[in-house]
Amino acid sequence: MSFERTVLLPVDADTAFDLVTNPERLRRWQTVANRVDLRMGGSFRFTMGPGHQATGTFTEIEPGKRLVFTWGWEGSDAVPPGDSTVFITLEPWENGTAVTLRHEGLNAEQSSGHAEGWNHFLDRLTSFAQSGEAVIDEWNAVPEPQDPFISAEGSLAALQFALNSISEADLGNPTPCAEFSVSQLLDHLAGSISSIGKGLGAAISDDPALAAEVRIANLAQPTLEAFAAHGLEGEIDLGFTAMPAKVVASILNLELMVHGWDFAQATGQGFEIHPGHAEYVLGLARKTIGPEQRASGSFAEEAVIAESASSLDRLIAFTGRVPAGA
Repeated sequence: MSFERTVLLPVDADTAFDLVTNPERLRRWQTVANRVDLRMGGSFRFTMGPGHQATGTFTEIEPGKRLVFTWGWEGSDAVPPGDSTVFITLEPWENGTAVTLRHEGLNAEQSSGHAEGWNHFLDRLTSFAQSGEAVIDEWNAVPEPQDPFISAEGSLAALQFALNSISEADLGNPTPCAEFSVSQLLDHLAGSISSIGKGLGAAISDDPALAAEVRIANLAQPTLEAFAAHGLEGEIDLGFTAMPAKVVASILNLELMVHGWDFAQATGQGFEIHPGHAEYVLGLARKTIGPEQRASGSFAEEAVIAESASSLDRLIAFTGRVPAGA
């Protein structure tokens, strides 16, 4: 069994090839996070949505013409890594490029399930190629996170969407973190993610010259991948101290969700988080932020807001910020 579909993109073949291989472009229509080693025998890891990681190896690469790679899902017995193959061909079309995706090596049930996923993402690819504007993927909403890793990936998706709209003109804007401008908050967030990634043994390299979304994405992907491999047991050495992995996972969740809200507020954007997801992170916050953290200046005192406020607003208030309209 196989799935096959062709979409027509109003771009040339080289641009179309970039859309399906470039990590930054992939995050606009397909992945939350990704690692791409685009060479023969090189590997990839795509977080297609929170908690769903596809991995494989590139077996054919013809820029502007053809891409072939093995495909499977981490932790899957049905379609494990290397168990199926994806073929992408690009052919000239009068108004751009015809992109055909064929996925082979699936049984009938697997083909049906993958068809739903590929149709979803190919529709998003077509829309992005036509408009150049990324839109929020509703599949990245996390109503009931099963663990802090899925939660962090959902928060990263929302954070990156906010970061993608930040311009040079926004960098000096004040943020809800009184001591930080947008630029300074980016440095703070990059430092926090880098510290956790290095403590997990990930290869971390920060480049402040990169665009905001690219900079944070390049740090978050290896950190989250290393954290998933490490798990929640034991401790993580952050350089200045060692902390239980569960506490570090909670801190990472707070950094991604709360600062995502900070960036959105500072740049006049909305910030979409499922109420169940915000409630989950609020639960992590209540276990992580205590009098000691507030006394040190890391967090202000909890802001007083209505008990009927949204889960996200209650999370924001718990961290010492005042939600808009509160």
